[in-house]
Amino acid sequence: MPQDAFTLRYVIRELDERLRGGKVSRINQPAKDELTLFIYTQKGTVKLEICAHAQNCRLNIAEGGAHVQQAALSFCMLLRKHLTGAVIKSVAQPGFERIAAITLDCAGDFDRAERVLYCEIMGKYSNVILTENGRILGAMKTTSLESGAKRILFTGAQYELPEPQDKADPTDLAALERAMTDGADADFIAAHVTGISYATALDIEAAFAGKAGANDIYEYVGGKFYAPCVSYKNGSPSDFKVCCFYGEKRPCPSLLEAQTAYYDYVCKKKAFDDKKRKLDSALRSAEKKCEKRLGIILNRLAECRDIEDVKLKGELITANIYAIKKGDDSLTAVNYYDENMPEVKIALDAQLTPAQNAQKYYKRYAKLKRTLEALAVQKRDTEEEKAYLESIRCSLDGADDISDFEEAETELITLGVIKAENTPKNKKKETPRAPFRRYLYGGFTIVAGRNNMQNERLTKGLAERDVWLHAQRYHSSHVGIMTEGRDVPDDVIKTAAEICAWYSEARGGAKVPVDYTFKKFVKKPSGGKTGFVTYTDYKTALAAPDGHAELRCDDEQ
Repeated sequence: MPQDAFTLRYVIRELDERLRGGKVSRINQPAKDELTLFIYTQKGTVKLEICAHAQNCRLNIAEGGAHVQQAALSFCMLLRKHLTGAVIKSVAQPGFERIAAITLDCAGDFDRAERVLYCEIMGKYSNVILTENGRILGAMKTTSLESGAKRILFTGAQYELPEPQDKADPTDLAALERAMTDGADADFIAAHVTGISYATALDIEAAFAGKAGANDIYEYVGGKFYAPCVSYKNGSPSDFKVCCFYGEKRPCPSLLEAQTAYYDYVCKKKAFDDKKRKLDSALRSAEKKCEKRLGIILNRLAECRDIEDVKLKGELITANIYAIKKGDDSLTAVNYYDENMPEVKIALDAQLTPAQNAQKYYKRYAKLKRTLEALAVQKRDTEEEKAYLESIRCSLDGADDISDFEEAETELITLGVIKAENTPKNKKKETPRAPFRRYLYGGFTIVAGRNNMQNERLTKGLAERDVWLHAQRYHSSHVGIMTEGRDVPDDVIKTAAEICAWYSEARGGAKVPVDYTFKKFVKKPSGGKTGFVTYTDYKTALAAPDGHAELRCDDEQ
């Protein structure tokens, strides 16, 4: 993204127009490298986000309310002390640096001072620093004398701008003319002109048909082609720009709006990816434990495979007890249970009597029988848990919005796979209920669940004559067609089956068998896992997986 000095120049200009005269009413620090300032202006409250994260460093206007903060970090407390109630005098860019200097008039109970909040948007070197009379009052990221850092950033030190790069200043035409004697391409511009990222250099190159002279760059930086937009790649926002000369783009009224739209997408995607990664990791760990437990059970079952042989030996000892003398260490007896009447050699304990040897085999048989009964229960429970975890995996893989994860997370908490987040006392956290995926086709409403909890609610909510669908032999969303007593045409069933196949484990297949029946034939077994049902009187359709995004109408629910 071009968070270079050129782009920041216009962000800062628009912020100055928007925030000048505004009053800082609230300050939050949602994360160690993020700040949120709520600024009251004549046009309403503005939420200013300042992010010093290495990848998404920015200074932008954001939507939404205040972040719930359990405990303020020390830097946040410092800013609240010095800036709460302060009036913004200006937002400026020192030189052509990737820095925004927010000057504030701070009036306290006993004093009044002018302080400057420097927001350095410089990738991994991003920082937020509060100064007064040029001296640092505090910084989000501090350095020490021992660290060998080029800049000293700690309380009481003199604030200094970063060392200038050995490049031409694009706001100085004479400097640009000295730096280039002929037209320049993107590589040359990015390497020899300060404050211009390679992404911006590509736009400059495109604007001037491959070669840009000193005057061209000077006019470009001066705003000759100012046309804020969000650029797209593969249908998704990929950047926000002051102007764009190649690729897909969507124009915006201002650069701030373009930036807000882009980062709204980026933050939502990051939150989605982080949540999915967290749940996926916990689920994968639970699946491995389940598979390991099942492996141990199967090994123990294999150890019990000679149970009938143990029983036979006990019975043969009893049948031939008259032929055994105390002190014998073996018995060769005819197996009269086998039609071929083979001889069987049975090991004996010479220290035991014949009757005690028989009892030893009977006791071992009884122990193995008890073990088999216990293992059968454990095997059934473990296989059910494995199948349930696989169904949660299916819902995670099919998720297309962060709200899809909420109930899946609740399921994992219930299973003990992850721990519940701590909430304030006397305040029970309620799991948000995301709406069903909803589609309209052929005059019928088709609904699809997002996870096991939704699947169960969806099935319970269907009428007796509504059509219920589920992928055959695969984990999938429960899908329902609301009939309102009408007969359902084949094309509607086909569409619902394609949606069901899309939200199933078999999404990658060419054709997926999908069972469908009336809801009255769908039952939940007593004690069954969430979302688990049995069904009868069904038919099967072969469907090609298709999410049918063009039919979605979730917002109408």
